Amino acid sequence: MYDTSTRKRALALVEQGRSLNSVSREIGISRAAIRSWQDRLEPLPSIAAPGPGPPADDHAYSYLLGLYLGDGCISAHPRGTGYYLRIACADAWPGLLQLCREAITKVRPGVGVHALQKEGYAMVTSYFRHRPDLFPQHAPGKKHERRIALEPWQQEIVDAHPWEFIRGLIHSDGCRITNWTTRTIAGERKRYEYPRYFFTNLSTDIRQLYTDTLDKVGVSWKQANAQNISVARKASVALMDIHVGPKH
Repeated sequence: MYDTSTRKRALALVEQGRSLNSVSREIGISRAAIRSWQDRLEPLPSIAAPGPGPPADDHAYSYLLGLYLGDGCISAHPRGTGYYLRIACADAWPGLLQLCREAITKVRPGVGVHALQKEGYAMVTSYFRHRPDLFPQHAPGKKHERRIALEPWQQEIVDAHPWEFIRGLIHSDGCRITNWTTRTIAGERKRYEYPRYFFTNLSTDIRQLYTDTLDKVGVSWKQANAQNISVARKASVALMDIHVGPKH
């Protein structure tokens, strides 16, 4: 018999995406024992996974939803015991990785969150038995090849926390850049710089969710090209700077 703390540690490592082999080697417990704990129909109360239900923090959920629609995916556990939420965070933005981890923890307190380092980015991963309940947009295929629409309860959260949703989308598939141009004034050529925000996504539906939310908070935007939404007007950029700001 193993004590509860040992079981809890082993299952936490597995929920972070670790293989049974690596967990077995690290803590000296057989794979069969770990597998049996996973397969319990009624886990011990101290190690039971949180059940389905609404997000614990709507503010954090609105941000996390934006990240998921931009750079996230959900995949089933190979044994069919649950799901993995995965969100890619570029190494260039360590602050983004931390915000992503914090948002997942706030939305579902008690679940494990693990960052798996890849080349140029970290895959922030969390295992949860009922993950599609939080993200009903999960379905086979790429997001831009299927319809993406929010459920009424999700729309209520976005309406209550629109800036967090916008921030999540920008932090995943957007950026703040500085453009420049030149003008001739009194015979002298001068350079002018101005900031703008871009959001780039292949999905027409996700771009629509973004622009609909911009409309609600009074941000002017325009379609830069087939896949890009631009915010360039001075007043609108100022609003975005207050509530979103550049990635860091």
